[in-house]
Amino acid sequence: MKSAHLRIFVLSFFVLVLIPDPLPAQDVPKDYQEVLTFLGRSGDFKANVLKVNIPRNDLHVTIAGQPTPTPFGFGGWVAMTKGDGGAEVLMGDLVLTQDEVNPVLSALLDHGIEVTALHNHFFFDEPRIYFMHVHAHGDAMSLAKAIKPALDLIPRPPAPASAPAPAGPAFNIVALDKIVGHQGEALGPVYKFTVGRDDLNLKEHGASINARMGLNSWAAFAGNESDAQVAGDIAMRESEVQPVLKALRAHKLNVVSIHHHMLGTQSPVIFLHYWGRGNPEKLAAGFRAALDVLGK
Repeated sequence: MKSAHLRIFVLSFFVLVLIPDPLPAQDVPKDYQEVLTFLGRSGDFKANVLKVNIPRNDLHVTIAGQPTPTPFGFGGWVAMTKGDGGAEVLMGDLVLTQDEVNPVLSALLDHGIEVTALHNHFFFDEPRIYFMHVHAHGDAMSLAKAIKPALDLIPRPPAPASAPAPAGPAFNIVALDKIVGHQGEALGPVYKFTVGRDDLNLKEHGASINARMGLNSWAAFAGNESDAQVAGDIAMRESEVQPVLKALRAHKLNVVSIHHHMLGTQSPVIFLHYWGRGNPEKLAAGFRAALDVLGK
């Protein structure tokens, strides 16, 4: 048994080394470089979207008593992309504890940033975590100045002088890729699939709202072959909601919440968060069943 696990680990390691980045980084435009510097945050520029990272590395979260790494679902973000005339569309998802929700909410509203949703993604999480979606239009630096007071209320630990490289996923990722029908991405010990909904052709002020702006379905796996967790989000048309619910429940995945993230979209987009625990291949089959409903 140990030798079998070793073979899986070695195979997974070499696959990870060989996996190309499905979205190559682009040179960061000057105005976006200035945004990152002003906010004091890291980020990247891909698919014409600047994504600013706001991970909650300061939190030590357990779900159903299981310690859970930040990439499993506690990596907040804000994204910008250019619309007509060069004006920016800003969207984001902030990860907050209960006591942070209303101070951050006020800071956003006081500086002209819209709040479009507030909800949970998990059951049995300690501490209790909430997710706040934000939205705005304007030029890049004005938006950065407007959102910074809220971001400054979100704690982050000081960067360590040096840190060992995190361990990779403890799964047979070749098997997961085959089941899901897409190639995942290793984020430390987490293995994550992200599947865009470009077929919805969602635009705002001429800007394409793509997967990096939050229009996607995803599944993140943590744990190991004998005891895994999956969490994720399904982006759906209204007509897809009931079939997706049936597909997830048929595979014993727990539905956590159903809601919108964006206001005023035509057609409406509904998001569904789910969570499950057990054999990773069986969990992946549940995600695949939901994707089948979406034709993805």
